[in-house]
Amino acid sequence: MSRLHSRRKGSSGSKRPQLTENPKWVTQSSEEVKDLVVKLNGEGMSMAKIGLVLRDQHAVPSVVLATGKSIKAILDDKGLKPELPEDIQALMKRAVSLNGHVKKNKKDLHNERGLRLIEANIRRLTKYYKREGVIPETWKYSLDTAALQVE
Repeated sequence: MSRLHSRRKGSSGSKRPQLTENPKWVTQSSEEVKDLVVKLNGEGMSMAKIGLVLRDQHAVPSVVLATGKSIKAILDDKGLKPELPEDIQALMKRAVSLNGHVKKNKKDLHNERGLRLIEANIRRLTKYYKREGVIPETWKYSLDTAALQVE
């Protein structure tokens, strides 16, 4: 597999051990982990941040092994589904930040290209999520609305 916007392969990164059941040293029950996920979501944490907090502070190496469901499925069951997927929100946040930088620094053509690449990625993900029915067909991306939607 190659990278999207470069000519390099980019096959680095560590792999998690292949586990099929929850380790014996995990003390929380399935319901306790689900309650923690809902509580952390109520504090405004993203799904990725919830996973990190559960791993680092509550000794839950995998929510799927502990509960049988992903964090997203747990939040969907509780009716706490976010209006936009997290990956689009993160890309929109980067685009808004980079747009502010490009407006201040008119001659920074490298970051202007970076902004175009981020926006292309947002549009590509938008097409996918519309096709899958995750976001409504009428939703459109623009930098102005992204600035309002992102903190």
